[in-house]
Amino acid sequence: MSQFMDVHHGMKDITADQLMQAHQADLAIEKEEGVHFKKAWADPESGTVYCLSEAPSADAVQRIHERAGHKADEVHPVPLTV
Repeated sequence: MSQFMDVHHGMKDITADQLMQAHQADLAIEKEEGVHFKKAWADPESGTVYCLSEAPSADAVQRIHERAGHKADEVHPVPLTV
């Protein structure tokens, strides 16, 4: 399975609780697309949120985010890690 990093903009002042709620919304339905969201990070000052996932495709990642109510602005493949 491939890894993806997606980016959400415009989430200025997001709290830890709001980030957890958004992540839980993804986790609740991720299996329907064969996706697994591994971790999420946020910078409340800039409003940027990052999510790392394993998925069959970038489209599958985006579909889960859309259904959970927070479409990603960018979805990038991560073919190499160290």
